[in-house]
Amino acid sequence: MTVTVQTGSTDAPERAKDTLDRAVAHLLSLQDETGWWKGELETNVTMDAEDLLFREFLGIRTAEQTEQSARWIRANQREDGTWASFRGGPAELSTTIEAYVALKLAGDSVDADHMRRAAAYIREQGGIAHSRVFTRFWLAFFGWWSWDELPVMPPELIYLPKWFPLNVYDFACWARQTIVPLTIVSSLRPVRPAPFGLDELEPTGPVAAKPVADDPWSRFFRALDRVLHVYSKRPVMPVRRHAIRRAKQWIIERQEADGGWGGIQPPWVYSLIALHLTGMPLNHPVVAQGIKGLDGFTIWEDTDEGTVRRFEACQSPVWDTGLSLVALRDAGLAADHPQVVKAAGWLLDEEIREYGDWAVRRPGLEPGGWAFEFANDYYPDTDDTAEVVMALRYTAHPDTERMREVLGRAEVWTAGMRSKDGAWGAFDADNTAGLPLKLPFCDFGAVTDPPSADVTAHIVEMFAESGPEYRDQVVEGVRWLLRNQEADGSWFGRWGANYIYGTGATVPALVLAGVDPRHSAIRRAVRWLNGIQNPDGGWGEDLRSYVDPAWSGKGDSTASQTAWALLALLAAGESGAAVERGIRWLTEHQNEEGGWDEPQFTGTGFPGDFYIKYHMYRIVFPIMALGRYVKAAG
Repeated sequence: MTVTVQTGSTDAPERAKDTLDRAVAHLLSLQDETGWWKGELETNVTMDAEDLLFREFLGIRTAEQTEQSARWIRANQREDGTWASFRGGPAELSTTIEAYVALKLAGDSVDADHMRRAAAYIREQGGIAHSRVFTRFWLAFFGWWSWDELPVMPPELIYLPKWFPLNVYDFACWARQTIVPLTIVSSLRPVRPAPFGLDELEPTGPVAAKPVADDPWSRFFRALDRVLHVYSKRPVMPVRRHAIRRAKQWIIERQEADGGWGGIQPPWVYSLIALHLTGMPLNHPVVAQGIKGLDGFTIWEDTDEGTVRRFEACQSPVWDTGLSLVALRDAGLAADHPQVVKAAGWLLDEEIREYGDWAVRRPGLEPGGWAFEFANDYYPDTDDTAEVVMALRYTAHPDTERMREVLGRAEVWTAGMRSKDGAWGAFDADNTAGLPLKLPFCDFGAVTDPPSADVTAHIVEMFAESGPEYRDQVVEGVRWLLRNQEADGSWFGRWGANYIYGTGATVPALVLAGVDPRHSAIRRAVRWLNGIQNPDGGWGEDLRSYVDPAWSGKGDSTASQTAWALLALLAAGESGAAVERGIRWLTEHQNEEGGWDEPQFTGTGFPGDFYIKYHMYRIVFPIMALGRYVKAAG
């Protein structure tokens, strides 16, 4: 329920302060007793469908798990029988196929209305043949798709040296961790007995061929794939066996303390499948720990229809805690507040002091940063590190010497992770190879980790308040941001939706770095934000803007995106009608708990393919915007 604030008795800053105070109280109430904050990281039902298929493949699926997951999958089906990759988005073929198969696995009849509608959509869209590679991998596990019709990723890939094109470190960390186990899986080509057929998904009439890229490199790799298919049936067995052993060891070495891999679903489940296929039984400590760890990513919720079970693709405690502390800083909460100090202590303990895959391209760099998750020591990232540094600087943790050392290491590590072009990617430096994007296997787009405006902006913001020895980092980052502004005045948002997120991150960073708010780049950004403000006073951007520029800056107003726009406008020194209307939108849409309702997904995993609803975004970012507005108002 939304709290309606009476506007006649108090002025705007006082209304904003009342809203802010309620939001801060709500945020403090959500902190775990050990010091962290973590909101649910909600994605689409492919996570739940694949979880059931994974358990079916290993023979560990239970009736209770199936019933609870199926209940969640059904609850997310739309009226037309389809499923989308984000709330309110268009129907998505691969998501619908995986959901349909999972429900059939759960016992739903193909004659049930919801199943008939889903099957009709799948047939109309070209059937399984038009789905993404990962969907067809899952179906190949049960013989619903032929391994001969899937791209080959041979385990011999592990032999390629780090300087050679298409070595595993040319891929982004999330792709790398997924590809290595899949090289084992695709070489062994497992097929479990299918519990049923999927003939009803085959199109009944002629279907247009699935579009493929026709540039020279894409044609070359399709030809190479045909060669690899021939080789995969008659490999040099001593070489193949040794490659599988090396890939297996690579996987085992990267298992995290919680049993997972990379803190994300795809490498986790594919690694377990690969290890099991190479002879590790389910009770082997590595495999057993991995399966058990999945429970920590599972959410159970009681509903009117019964208990539902859903799976988080990832968890974000470090990110959420860093953002929460920045929000509390902006709200004016005392730096020595007990909950602030407790959060700082937890973050200090989460510092990563191990060498991970990032060190392949930066071998002489001392570790010192943070990862997104509870356990992901191989893959700290620069974005989390920047946010945590800014958060910790605000806190009055009593161990000042330790704080100084930790922050110093983080600054050095982040500076060392800068790419050659002067900006930062999230997990690796100079992870910009173009060839991985051309592989037939890589039809989901985001397989590299090039620098982005949002990550670079957060790091520039961090270094703007560091010592003079980091001035070059600021200057290079600012130059990159100015060069990469979009023609309309916005900035692209790699990890948040989308241009509003990129602009909301970049403008405050530029101003803090010393760029005059009257600079033409900032003026263009302000004009763009003013021009896309919704009639209700808020801001919103649909995730379709990643594939269709017509959606840039357009969408239903949300709390998080309204806050991002306000952060940019306030940093630019704006105080006019656009800001007042945006603040009013936040004050009028606060709910009884002190937060905001936000059904929309405003986070990004893979642009164009995979999106996230961060449940903390609708709290922390409005607090930042309201806090900065109240401070500016005096």
